[in-house]
Amino acid sequence: MAKMSAPPSPKHGQQRRSQRIMLSVGIVVGGKSLDGKNFAEKTSTVVVNAHGALILLKEHVTSGQELLIRNAKTGEELPCTVVDVGKEQEGLSEVGIAFAEPAVLFWHVAFPPEDWSPRSEEAKRAERQPQAEANSK
Repeated sequence: MAKMSAPPSPKHGQQRRSQRIMLSVGIVVGGKSLDGKNFAEKTSTVVVNAHGALILLKEHVTSGQELLIRNAKTGEELPCTVVDVGKEQEGLSEVGIAFAEPAVLFWHVAFPPEDWSPRSEEAKRAERQPQAEANSK
């Protein structure tokens, strides 16, 4: 069963678009390595949300890198982008990935938080905020 957690404080004052859930899901991550070779690595998620996940990877990746993630249980695949590369522990880096579009059903969470729906007021507020900041510049 998925363990609900309080969302960690977003970096640099950014508001999260959807609540995070600590959930280990078996995945296969693939893409081009930094030296241009194809790679595929079996791993798992640490945290998931409707917009992506925090995963552990042995493969070195960089922010902005395009990857393909496959849910090992269902075989479903989605393209994603590396949005953050964190600290390394025991040869694995914490990597934040984001989907191009929210993918609520990808993780197969039985009771997703209300803000995983793009129709929720919290999700709408989070989506409007970056646009308002961009317009004020």
